[in-house]
Amino acid sequence: MDNNLSHWQKNTFLFLTSQFLTGITSMIVQYAIIWYLTKATGSATVLSFATILGMLPMVLLSPFVGPLVDRWNKKALLIVPDLVAALFAIILSISGTIFHEFPLWLIFVSLLMRSIAQTFQMPTIQAIIPTMVPEKQLTKTNGQLGMVQSANMIIAPAVGAFLFSIIPMKALILLDVLGAAIGTIMIWLWVTIPEHKIIDGALHVLHNTKLGVQQLVNNKGLWYITIIGAVFTLLFMPAASMYPLMTMSYFHGTVGQAGLIEVIYSGGMLAGGAIIGIWGDWKDRMKPVIIAFFAVGIPIGISGLLPGNQTGFWYFVVLNAIAGFATPYFNTLLMAMIQQSYPPHQLGRVLGVLNSLLSLTGPLGLVFAGPLADAIGVEQLFVIAGIGTVLCGIVAIFMPLVRGYDVQLQARRKTLEETIKDD
Repeated sequence: MDNNLSHWQKNTFLFLTSQFLTGITSMIVQYAIIWYLTKATGSATVLSFATILGMLPMVLLSPFVGPLVDRWNKKALLIVPDLVAALFAIILSISGTIFHEFPLWLIFVSLLMRSIAQTFQMPTIQAIIPTMVPEKQLTKTNGQLGMVQSANMIIAPAVGAFLFSIIPMKALILLDVLGAAIGTIMIWLWVTIPEHKIIDGALHVLHNTKLGVQQLVNNKGLWYITIIGAVFTLLFMPAASMYPLMTMSYFHGTVGQAGLIEVIYSGGMLAGGAIIGIWGDWKDRMKPVIIAFFAVGIPIGISGLLPGNQTGFWYFVVLNAIAGFATPYFNTLLMAMIQQSYPPHQLGRVLGVLNSLLSLTGPLGLVFAGPLADAIGVEQLFVIAGIGTVLCGIVAIFMPLVRGYDVQLQARRKTLEETIKDD
């Protein structure tokens, strides 16, 4: 028993470490590209378009990626996307060397390809975690994954802002290649990923996608939670895409201060993820999820009312620490509930549909975000996001199927466990 326990713990540690090392280099490059666009153009429309390209593949491809995740080799699904992202980093770096600047169209293509790669990785990671850890450790492990992602978000902006100021952009982009090499070696040589029996029969992507939709819609409580999450994304994503412009244009800050805001927000996320990772075995996980809507929405809404000066910026820092602390609860706890709601061989297609629905409204909001921010001011997007997020929390409170979803889920699982034990 002890040997098995130590094996899964070591395996999970190596997996999380690989995600940390590959994630941090990728995020440094991602931040550098966004800061480059902000500094070079100062346009909310350009920033929102760049963010749309980063989200569009998730919306369009996730439902069809899900069935593939259920069937394909999980290690390949983790490694190949990193190599593709590294290839486009090399192309972008070479173009910067030859032309002494980065054509906007090539930056946009690079962002699009990075997003396509991530579209394959996200449901793969979400689908393999339940196969790597004991079921009772799911919530904690998702919390630990959230901590890894938050740690990346803390370190990457700080390191990225420093490197952005001292290293040519064409060299900084090549960090993606280093991250891909490290991740490939660790996943390929040292991480064990249990593979389920390959599903027999021809792959009918549309059929499997339809099954994923049906399985999600038939689970009414989870379906309503997904709709609320999609509305939240619609209202929140436009403001989230404008953080660099909010700092550098509205508050008249620097690239370093733009990096500081990302560090502070992510530091809050790390603290929130640590709470989940250590004490995450709550009997009703929907309670902290609903509270998180208010803990995110109120500080974000207030941020849009701050004065556009350096005094306002430091209040912005404090408010984002609070919002950051609350952010992991929705994604992390919801993911644990989803993973316990479906058997492992169905998770890929369900997660593909769910990720697509949660991401669908983001680009819709971003289509209007850039022109709207240029017209009424970027700070007003934060007011809209804050009010909308609070309204999502209120709706969740007044929907019994949403409010009581986890209690009912745990009751069903307990009944199933007792039935299996009796048999």
